[in-house]
Amino acid sequence: MLSISVVALAWLFSLRTLSTALDPTLEGTWRDWKATHSKEYELEEEESYRRAVWEENLQMIQDHNQEADQGKHSYKLGMNHFGDMTNEEINKKLYCLLPDLDLASQKNVVTFKSSENLQIPSRVDWRAKGFVTEVKDQGECGSCWAFSATGALEGMNFKKTGKLISLSEQNLIDCSKQEGNNGCQGGFTTQAFVTVQQLHGINSEESYPYDGLDHYDCRYEAENSVTACSNMGLIPSGDEKALLQAVATIGPIAVSVDARSSKFHFYKSGIFKNPWSGDLQLTHTMLVVGYNSTRYWIVKNSWSRAWGANGYMFMEQGSNPCGIATLASYPIP
Repeated sequence: MLSISVVALAWLFSLRTLSTALDPTLEGTWRDWKATHSKEYELEEEESYRRAVWEENLQMIQDHNQEADQGKHSYKLGMNHFGDMTNEEINKKLYCLLPDLDLASQKNVVTFKSSENLQIPSRVDWRAKGFVTEVKDQGECGSCWAFSATGALEGMNFKKTGKLISLSEQNLIDCSKQEGNNGCQGGFTTQAFVTVQQLHGINSEESYPYDGLDHYDCRYEAENSVTACSNMGLIPSGDEKALLQAVATIGPIAVSVDARSSKFHFYKSGIFKNPWSGDLQLTHTMLVVGYNSTRYWIVKNSWSRAWGANGYMFMEQGSNPCGIATLASYPIP
């Protein structure tokens, strides 16, 4: 007798393929994609279902890129490791920002004030100046909040010491629960900074490696602390001008975005413009590492180098795209 999971997969597959069969001309492409991303499926029904989802995503990508070639879009999409997942599944897997944080109750918070007279460079890229570590991968864990926090802390530490040291996201996952973060089930970058304040430091990635699990006790070692922050700064909500000046004068800034769109999930190149319609909902955190004049932000993600432009996105400026300036923060040494 078939198990419930097998029956469910068969039913889903039948629904997805009522009007179309799998394309035999894509067999080689499908095999190559599975090999590239180390995809394996135990059941034939599961692989058939995932193949059907992958083909739908591939068609969406090809249709979008054809329109981009016609000048209808400013960015292109590309197949990546999310290819065999529906948009709903991707959102469920990657949702990593907890709702309803009361920032007004936070202590040791500095509000960044923009200036009408401040002269800043037309272009900034902190990667070129040594502030930014390699793109990382949060994997199956909803820990984006920890990655954006370590990115901002790494930049802060480099600015202070001239040393670029990869910091431990696992340290924050294990030690941030009493500040309201929930490990792989989501959290807030601001609360990660509070954790570093409370611990008086954070360990390196090398000494406290990432495994993407959230059932450990805190294993922070004060004697091996790399850096610390005394408080944090917040960008006034929705103020892109303030965010621009903060990136120019402070360094990489942690930001929260609405990442629910399938176009976001399969972004590959160009200047991304948010296609999502409806109310803004912050679901993901990233790291702004630079900008180009008032055209676009340079944003580091934590979905591996297989996503986007080697792990980065160029996001349009001027309309608070995806809510990028709605909840932006940085540590203060």
